[in-house]
Amino acid sequence: MKPLLALIRRDLSISLRGGGAVLPLIFFLLVATLFPFAIGPDAPVLARTGGGVLWMAALLAALLPVDRLIEPDRASGVLDQLALRGISDEAVATARIVAHWLSFGPPLMIAAIPASALLRMDGAALLRLEAGLAIGTPGLAALGVTVAALTAGLRSTGALAGLLMLPLCVPLLIFGGGALAEGETGALKLLGAASLLLIAGAPFAAGAAMRAARE
Repeated sequence: MKPLLALIRRDLSISLRGGGAVLPLIFFLLVATLFPFAIGPDAPVLARTGGGVLWMAALLAALLPVDRLIEPDRASGVLDQLALRGISDEAVATARIVAHWLSFGPPLMIAAIPASALLRMDGAALLRLEAGLAIGTPGLAALGVTVAALTAGLRSTGALAGLLMLPLCVPLLIFGGGALAEGETGALKLLGAASLLLIAGAPFAAGAAMRAARE
């Protein structure tokens, strides 16, 4: 347990120092600010479409640092050193997932409050959005780390990661958007199931990819 916590602290510290938490937050707020200019000042239209826009912004914010999640440590030999110390690749992947989520999940949930005001969303819609983000963003973090491990060591990592991640996150977007409807609870449950499936499988898939990248 202590090595895992130490890895989470290390990864989170690196992310915060490198601006990994700031860039997704700025991107998220920029999307919320610019979208009304594209749609116009029609409040009902903004309120109806704003939640889906913020979900897309959350997805892209999770994708922004994906090329820095695994590749720098693979290239510098950190993953080899951790393996020599007896720390499994699955534990390293789990720590990356937790640290990645902490670096963008809670900040985006806070940023959703002013963003919802810009998009004319009411309090009930904001609560549904916050519940969906709380459930779905861990799945996005797990998917981001898995894709980062699969593309580690390859050229054009950022573009390739986007091509891999965007189709895979479609269920999270569908259920997250569906959970924004008033009185809708089934979509939120399906969102939780999809996110839990990603969180459960990601450490093993990412760990296997990291082992393959080292060999």
